[in-house]
Amino acid sequence: MNSTDLAFTPALEQAQLIRNKVISPLELTQLYLERIEKLDASLNSFFTVMAEQAITEAKVKTEQLAASKIELSSFPAFFGVPIAIKDFAPVAGVPCTYGIHLLKNRVATEDAGLVTRIRLAGFTILGKTATSEIGTSPYTESRGFPPTRNPWNLTYTPGGSSGGSAAAVAAGLCPVAQGGDAGGSVRIPAACCGLVGIKASRGRISSAPLGEKLGGFGVEGTLGRTVADAAALLDVMSGYVLGDPYWLPPPSISFLEATKQVPTDLRIGFATTIEPIGAAHPDCTQAVVETVQLLETLGHSTEQIDLNFSKLLEPLTIIWQATVDVGVPGIFLGKLNRLLLKRSRSRPSGAYPQAMMKLHEIARQIICDLNRFDVLVLPVVMHPTIRVGEWAKLRAAKELEKIVQWIAPCPPFNVTGQPAISIPAGFTPDGLPLGVQLVGRPRDETTIIALAAQLEAAKPWSHNRPTFAR
Repeated sequence: MNSTDLAFTPALEQAQLIRNKVISPLELTQLYLERIEKLDASLNSFFTVMAEQAITEAKVKTEQLAASKIELSSFPAFFGVPIAIKDFAPVAGVPCTYGIHLLKNRVATEDAGLVTRIRLAGFTILGKTATSEIGTSPYTESRGFPPTRNPWNLTYTPGGSSGGSAAAVAAGLCPVAQGGDAGGSVRIPAACCGLVGIKASRGRISSAPLGEKLGGFGVEGTLGRTVADAAALLDVMSGYVLGDPYWLPPPSISFLEATKQVPTDLRIGFATTIEPIGAAHPDCTQAVVETVQLLETLGHSTEQIDLNFSKLLEPLTIIWQATVDVGVPGIFLGKLNRLLLKRSRSRPSGAYPQAMMKLHEIARQIICDLNRFDVLVLPVVMHPTIRVGEWAKLRAAKELEKIVQWIAPCPPFNVTGQPAISIPAGFTPDGLPLGVQLVGRPRDETTIIALAAQLEAAKPWSHNRPTFAR
């Protein structure tokens, strides 16, 4: 196996190669750090590369394997496998910027709860990946940082706000990565970069040591090239931490085990029009239609449905605007966030709780209306990915309008708290990846993961690699 093939080998297989002593944690870590040094100047997928820490940790793990007299199967599942962490999750001793240039030297004093779980699983952290400023835009072009680019075509965005994590995985700079999703921020980059991206259910993954995010709308997620890798990382990251405001019981089987199940005769609803936005771009529509046709050949029943999320727009906008007020003066923020901050501060103090109550009411209705379906199949975005800087010269209000129209299929399921997974669904005529999302019932990641794995087996995608990274 050559170095490029190894870099694109799934994380689960890398873990087995390490346990079989075909490759060492140090060799694998060095491979990825060399690729980062070679390729990331063009991608800008990392804000911080933790090269020294990663090498030191990988050396220790390599020595532990060599000296150990216990069964190698007793080592943590991902012992020695590298990973990247989005620069929203604190990693002790490493800057945590939230995409705000003013905070580029602010060093975290403790690990996030999910980072602790990632370490316990044996992963070696390569660094912190780029994100959009405060996570508010679906492209990764934070003020004061170079824009993150899509490895499939460097003139296009990898999406956001977990754009750095997606670009790094797609370019073979790490096998898997952590991300966060408050309105599509895992699913959108996954679709833009040809990856699997899982948005967990509300309460599945702890937000410790912080509290809730966006009233519970912001959740964590995983990015990988295969369903099994993304599911296994979800297993690692899941679980309650004392004091969490939301929590779910563990699934009846692991999410990795779910990838081995074969779902039968599911009731599937699908839509390619999202009101009040309208119909998706023909390429995105075709991706949904072809996925539905494949599902029918696999024995599932499908039904086209109408979706109208018009009532969500006003209260969701109020909540979204409020997230920008993080104690950083507006002068240090980009124009979009300055507009959101100004609008948020101009509203009466009661607007936020009233909007939250309204969203809870609408979420209940959405879940009840769609409960007859096991899974929904929808576009991830309303049109294929955009060029880097394509909306940069627009007035902030117009940019916001463009964003809302593009990402319309994603935020509703942050409001409802339902799990969703973006999977690859082919390419545009220009060679840019397309994705579709599978949305599950509340707290039911198991079904959508099993269905995604079934689709992957029927029409594999993990062999696809951007020319840039070969």
